[in-house]
This record gives sequence, structure tokens and C-alpha cells, in this order.
Amino acid sequence: MRGSGSVGAPPGRVGAALKPAGALWALGLAVAVAGSAAATFEPVAARHGMVVSSEAHASEAGVEMLRAGGNAVDAAVAVGLALAVTHPFAGNLGGGGFMLIHWARGDSVFVDYREQAPAAATRDMYLDGRGQVIPGASIVGARAAAVPGTVAGLALAEQTYGRLGWARVLQPAMRLARQGFPVSYALARSLREAQGLLGRFPESRHIFLRDGRFYEPGQVFRQPELAETLEQLSAHGPQAFYRGPVAAQIMATMKKYHGLVSAADLAAYQAKLRQPLVGHFRGYTILSAPPPSSGGVALIEMLNILEPLDLGAPDSFASMRLMIEAMRRAYADRAAYLGDADFVSVPVVGLTSRAYAAQLRAEILAARPDAPVGAGQPERYESGQTTHYSVVDAEGNAVANTYTLNNGYGSGVTVEGAGFLLNDEMDDFAAKPGTPNMFGLVQGEANAIAPRKRPLSSMTPTIVLGNSGEKPPVRLVLGSPGGGTIINTVLEVLLNVLAFHMDIREAVTAPRFHNQWLPDEVVVEKWGFSADTLERLREAGYRLRERSRIGECEAVEIDAATGWRFGAADPRSDGKAVGY
Repeated sequence: MRGSGSVGAPPGRVGAALKPAGALWALGLAVAVAGSAAATFEPVAARHGMVVSSEAHASEAGVEMLRAGGNAVDAAVAVGLALAVTHPFAGNLGGGGFMLIHWARGDSVFVDYREQAPAAATRDMYLDGRGQVIPGASIVGARAAAVPGTVAGLALAEQTYGRLGWARVLQPAMRLARQGFPVSYALARSLREAQGLLGRFPESRHIFLRDGRFYEPGQVFRQPELAETLEQLSAHGPQAFYRGPVAAQIMATMKKYHGLVSAADLAAYQAKLRQPLVGHFRGYTILSAPPPSSGGVALIEMLNILEPLDLGAPDSFASMRLMIEAMRRAYADRAAYLGDADFVSVPVVGLTSRAYAAQLRAEILAARPDAPVGAGQPERYESGQTTHYSVVDAEGNAVANTYTLNNGYGSGVTVEGAGFLLNDEMDDFAAKPGTPNMFGLVQGEANAIAPRKRPLSSMTPTIVLGNSGEKPPVRLVLGSPGGGTIINTVLEVLLNVLAFHMDIREAVTAPRFHNQWLPDEVVVEKWGFSADTLERLREAGYRLRERSRIGECEAVEIDAATGWRFGAADPRSDGKAVGY
């Protein structure tokens, strides 16, 4: 039987009318505040190691590796593989991402396993005869899929930096796929809400929707096809995915659904080791993602702008106005300049220079809030659906990992017989430069489609180092899913800790806002902001739009004085912080 499930004892009847995700987490937050707020908002504390991810079983898989003598990389790889089983919305084998590693001895490395355009991809492949974008062409189906990088990236990290070995870190994921796990309320709701996408493809409909007999909370979700794939990877290594039996299954699915990824594309794919971007903010060192992510560049650009300013109180008109203006300028620059630096020239030095930030800061302080904003000239200063998890081990080594299928459940296509979903990462290219993608992000010529190019990403895995010592210890490990909102979520949580002096649980829980230049509007969460502050923003000329939730953040904070680790899973998610 494929994708079979056995009935457990659900906590309550769930009919067709499931509560919206935003209402659920906001209700939970309200109950927490009205009840034992002190206990609820305390972060999870641990003396040795901490793992925070979007799903409880995956967090526990990471701690299992730490208890077995593994380091932060072993734990991070195990979490990534487990999420491929328990968090199909974004956890994946068929997607890609970035892993940022910092060693307590002082050095860092960035593992780029971003997906890659197939060799047959063309600049105008998603345009019709009139040169207009074909709706859905870059989002749904096998033609939306780029060459997956997750297996190669996790394997490279484990084989280069782990202690326990590839076969060992696969064990929790194999166990979860073969034996199954109880479906949470959030997963049951998510699968039901995705039926419009998953129901279009027979294999996806069978495994994830049980042919219309939707999973209820408490039922056990077993995935024998995915278990077999993981066992192939354990027995034969990552080459099974790129050249062996799993590759053959991918090719059969590509042929059936007219995808462009070829056997040669799979065989040629390589994860890459890069140097992280390095910035500074009020004495702290910021390590973040280089191109082909735009995340680190935009984050450091915004921090440079804001560093010397008095931000006042969190979520006040003064602080929000300054942060919104920094966001507008960083996202305008993102659209104009960012892409895969292996293919195009990206002015990283200029965009992240303090001199450029000073120019933008002066512009912000002199301009009216309703004045239009465009890309700057960083070259003057010259001399890239998602889930995130954070890991710290007993030695102080840290991993921030963000990976993705792009849209929730990716392209909707499950590789037949293999049990995993394919990404729709081609939508992260500029199908037509100047035209928004599914997240509303406008992107330029630097991110046009080209064979074997990696699409621009917003993923922003980030590690903050302390402000003292020759080899300052890790202070924060964080990141976020959320498409175009990722960078701003990381910015806000980071500032909540470093500038507004919140603990990590408060920082992750605080309400969020977002501006990405185009559309030029400020998106605010429906709860937590003062009505007076929102009215002042409107009076200043900002166009506001409410949203039930913005992103999520799974983060770890380390107390510099005691070394205690504090983990916080975002209440907007179904995640869990687990320490030991």
C-alpha cells in the first residue's frame, strides 16, 4: 500500500471548516497571555545543546544526534532529513537551500545547495507569444521544477563536517517514514487546504490526501515510498539520488509531466562551499547568506542604515518609520542588482558598505515618508515555501539552515514511487524582468532565467557573534521562511534582541510588519500594534494592509555570561524547541 495511514484517537472532530492558521496561533497567544504568561513566554533552556525547528519530531531527531555524540552539523542534517518526512509543506528532498555553519574555534562556512535551472531552460520559457507571463507556468507542474540540491547539500555538509556519518543521520527520518508519526492539527489542516494543488497529480493525491479521505489529527501517517528512497540514500549515498535508482524515478516523472530536468542535469549538480557575508551592528558580528541569496546583502544593508539611529521603543511610530524606509531601499536594490554571482556581477561590496548606508540614511532623514523610492547607486562604493531551523551543540558550534520547495508543497508533483515532492523554484527567477513573482517580488535582469543558473533567493540563515573576545561566541542563531518577508522577519527578530533587549521568546513572538518596495505598502499583523501608531503611519502617507501572520522564526540565543542556550519556536508555527 502506498502512503497508508492508520487511525489513532483524534483529539476532536475536524470537519471541513477548519480554523485559519492565523486565528489558531493568535488564539493560542491570547490564551497564553491571559493564563500563565510568565511560564508560557519563557524560552526553552538547556545547558548543552539546543535544536529549534518547525516540527517537533524533527527537533527531537536533532537532539538524538547530539546525545549520540554528534555535533551541530550532524544534528542539522538529521533535522533536514526528518523534516522531509514530517513537514511536507516545506521540508524536502526535492528542493534546495543554504546552511550557515560557525565553529566555536572562530571560522565559518556557507553551504550553497540552492536549486539550479536545467540546461534546457530558456530566458522566455514562461512567456506566451505576446511576451506575457503564462499564469501558473512557473509554479505548478514538473516544468516549474529546478534541479534539486537538498540531498547533495546535506550530504556535503555531513561528509565534510559531521562526526556520525551519512547513514546514521538518516536513521530518524527512515524510522519516521517507515513507522509513521501522528498527524498534528496543523498538518491535517495544511494538507486539506492544499488539495487544489496536490489533487491535480495522482501520486500526490494518493499519498498526501489519501485519495480524498483526508488525514485527521491523531492519525498515523506512514510513507513507505519515501522510506524506500531514504534507505536507498543510506545504502548507496547521495549518488543514488543523482545517478542511481532515485534519479531514474525522477526522470520517469519528468517525462510523464513534460519537465525539463534531465539525467545529465542531475548528474552534474554540485553543492558549493562559499564564504558567508560578514557585517557588523553595534559591536556584534553578523554572519549571513551571500548570493545567490539576497538575504544577507539586504539584511546587512538595512542594519548599516539603522545602526547609529535612535530607534526608540519597539513598534513605535519612530522605530517603524525608520525600519520601513530602510526596507524600501534595500528591496529596491534587491530588485535592481541581485542575482547568481556565478553568472552576473553583483555589487555586494557597495550594497553592504557603510558609506552607501550613510547616503541612504541621510536620504531617509531628509525625505517625506510618502516620497517614491528607487534603487540606489551602490557601485560607487565598490573597491545574491521555506522552513528554517537553528542548532547549537555543547561545544558552541552553530548551524542556521533554511531550505525550501518555494511554494507550499512545491510544484505539487510527487516523484512516482519515491514519495517526495518536487520544487517550483523556477518561479524565483524573473520570468519577465520587472514582473512580480508569486510573492509579489519584482526582480531585474540580473535574475533572468539562464541554463544552470541558480535563482535569486530571500533565504537569510544568520548567526550573530558576541561583542567581546578574540573569538566571540555565538549570541544568536536565526532564520525564517516566508518568501519575500524572510529578510524583514530576520531583521525584526535580530533588532528585538540586540536593539530592544528582548529575550528570544519575546523577540520571536512580537508582532511583525513588512515592506518590500513594490507593492509600496506596509503589511502589518492584525494583532499587537497600537491603533494610534497605525493611524500615525497612515497620516504620514503609508498605505497599510493587515495580514493574519508574517513568516515565522525558529531561533536560539546563548547567554554570554553563563553559556546557557535558550530556544524559541515561533507560536505562528507548529514548531518546537528541544534542548538537553
